[in-house]
Amino acid sequence: MIGARSQAAVWDDVEHGGYGADLELWAELASERGPVLDLGCGAGRVALHLARLGHEVWGLEHDPELTRALRERAEAEGLEVRALEADARTFAADARFGLVLAPMQFVHLFDAAGRGAVLGAVLSHLSSDGLFAAALLDVSGEGPDTWDEAEHVPLPDVRERDGWVFSSLPLSVAADDCGFTVERLRQTVSPAGELTDERHLVHLDTLDAGGFESEARVAGFSPLERREIGATDDHVGSTAVILRHADAEANGAR
Repeated sequence: MIGARSQAAVWDDVEHGGYGADLELWAELASERGPVLDLGCGAGRVALHLARLGHEVWGLEHDPELTRALRERAEAEGLEVRALEADARTFAADARFGLVLAPMQFVHLFDAAGRGAVLGAVLSHLSSDGLFAAALLDVSGEGPDTWDEAEHVPLPDVRERDGWVFSSLPLSVAADDCGFTVERLRQTVSPAGELTDERHLVHLDTLDAGGFESEARVAGFSPLERREIGATDDHVGSTAVILRHADAEANGAR
């Protein structure tokens, strides 16, 4: 039977592993500076990709099961990836990074106070000419109450592992006063055909690129540029906000 430890990595693969629209941008940025720190790295979607390209990579993840999965996968491929189990708001690493990444919806997982703490922790670990790049979802917080009301009903994300089938179906996106909650139906089918399911909720804070840049200025960053990551058939697009240390701007660094 696949235990809870393995299931955490499987669900990360099911719901995030198939997404690759952002990888070209992260690889481009990593080619210009390093080492790289991947915030909320999960089981290694971005971190392992960059390590395969030869970059020095650290992955930060608060879930011990996912941190362990990243270590095991890196070791299995012979890749040098440092897996750091920590909270992005309070982490302490014995390193300075030329590039820190916050892919997908990571910064939306925090409220304003939490993002301020993340920004402060990142700034304290950034090299003098380093960059922080965070992907902001292209959403307004005014989406449909259920996917059935949307123009395109999404298909479930599915993975098979050791005879087990894992399926994750988006059910709804419901707005509230401070953001929106995405509800998914997670279903597992055992090799014997036994079906189990559960509802999984993720709350995302409403945030746009301008708002995040304003928060970043308060924390000591200077916005450098924005890069668009296009939508796919299964994922909305996003805007990558790229920041640098405010002192770097004052010194004329690029």
